[in-house]
This record gives sequence, C-alpha cells and structure tokens, in this order.
Amino acid sequence: MIYAVEATKLTKYFGSFKAVDSIDLKVRKGEIFGLLGPNGAGKTTTIRMILGLLKPSAGTVKVFGVDVAKNRKEVLKITGYMPQRFSLYEDLTTEENLRLFASLYGLKGRDLDERVGELLDEFQLREYRYRLAGKLSGGTKQRLALAVALVHKPRLLIVDEPTAGVDPPIRRYFWEYFRKLRQEGVTILVTTHYMDEAENCDRLALMNRGKIVAHGTPQGIKRLAYGGDIVELYTERRALLYLKSFDGVKTILNKDVKDGVLRVKVLVDDASDRLVPIVKNLEEKGVKVLRANQVFVSLEDAFIKLTVGD
Repeated sequence: MIYAVEATKLTKYFGSFKAVDSIDLKVRKGEIFGLLGPNGAGKTTTIRMILGLLKPSAGTVKVFGVDVAKNRKEVLKITGYMPQRFSLYEDLTTEENLRLFASLYGLKGRDLDERVGELLDEFQLREYRYRLAGKLSGGTKQRLALAVALVHKPRLLIVDEPTAGVDPPIRRYFWEYFRKLRQEGVTILVTTHYMDEAENCDRLALMNRGKIVAHGTPQGIKRLAYGGDIVELYTERRALLYLKSFDGVKTILNKDVKDGVLRVKVLVDDASDRLVPIVKNLEEKGVKVLRANQVFVSLEDAFIKLTVGD
C-alpha cells in the first residue's frame, strides 16, 4: 500500500538535543490525520522534515511513494503547506499574494485568473482583495494562508496549528472546510495542541518529547489509555454481586452509595457492545437500573494518562 505520508525511524537532532526521536508514521490517503501534543513535542519539526524543509538526522520520508530526500521538487508540487506563523508577503495585497503563488506553481493566463477568483470567493476574501496582507485581521490572514496553500490543488495539505489564536467561529469554519476537502479526496495532516479539536481527526498520533506515545482513532487512543471504555450505572447495591461476572466487564473502577442508590463506574472492553446487555442482565436478575451511560473521556484525559500515568 502506498501511503500519503510514510515516515520510518525519522529522527532530528539540533546539536545534542533530540527534537524527534525515531518515529514511524503512516498517513492513509484521503484521511484527516492529526499530530497532537503540547508545544515543544516535535510536531512542527516532524512536518518540516516531511516537506523537505529540514533534513532528517536519520530515517526516511515518502509522500505518495516519492522519496522526499531524493525528489523534493516533486513532493512540493503535490503538497500544500500552511505554517503556524503567517509567512506571506505583508506588503502585497490579498490578490497579489494569491497571484504570485499561483504563478510560482505554474498557473498562467485564464487558469490563473479562474483559480484566484475561485479562492477569493471560497474563502470570503473578495472584499479584501486590494487590502495589504499585513493589514488583515488574524482570522482573515489565516483564511488567506489556507487559500495560498491550496492554490495549486495539492493532493496533500499540511497545516501547522491552523487555528492557534483565532476565534471559535474561525476554528469551526476551518474544520468544516477540512472535512469538505477530505470528501474531495485531499489528504490532510494537521498539527494541534487543542485536544478538543483533535476529536475531528480520523486518526491521530500523540507526540510527547519527540516520541509518538500512541496512535489510532480518537476512540482507540482513549481505550488504549484506560484499557477499555467506562460506563456509569445508577442502580441497586445488589448489582455489585453480578457485575464482575458479565461478559466484557474488566473491573469496577469506583463506587459510592447516596440515598440508597449505588453509583458505580465500570471498565468494559467496548461500551457500544456491552452497555445494553449489562442493563438487561441486571434487570433479568431483578436489579433495578435507574440510569446507565457511557462516560465521556477526553483526549486530554487520555494524553495525560498515557504520558504521566495515574
């Protein structure tokens, strides 16, 4: 299988400091893949090596099967990059920036005009077309930066902390647009330290201190951190006599009784398969269940558990 991104034993030293520590990474075609971790985890260094902007100290990277070290120009033709910091020409207007980068990617004449027009409309930039980029608001700068990254219709879009410091409506707009691009077949690699945003990704890699500590779907990473899913029951005390014997129940995490009602949290292998049968089995044994639900576990909780522990 040819992956959109395939990194093997990717390592980067800055002097004696190991910023990225022998990571393996596989991004499938047509997915939103997130690199999640705190500032300084090595996310930006990783994507800069994927783009060929930094030379790895060790390891290899391929983009759609193309070796980045051997053919960086070919990789740049099929990737779009939106860096964390605004890096366009602030003394050029919005439209001039779009036209400049479109021409650098080989667009000419009518094709260039049509593409610039499409992006001005798509990102609601037409009213700012003659405004200097340096005079734009933060959210508008981010929209322009994303438009420029997409000017050549790349197969892979790499965005580094795209919503850092922007208002919630812009954050929502970006993620809606990423989903739209995915539907169109574009692969998206996004870095973020916003744990709640990462729930939008199809798959994730959690980075900490230059290493990948976990990877998989958001739900899969949560299960890895806790050893399964957590369900909560409000029921009778007698439920404790039976719960551990039910299929899929791993352990009872905690319990308390208030006003005669037992509130108990139970670790199960898969809440979607086990919650309904647990309730049914208890009721068949004459145990009344007042309420039952899966406990929401955030990626932040999972990240802390995986990196710090209990």
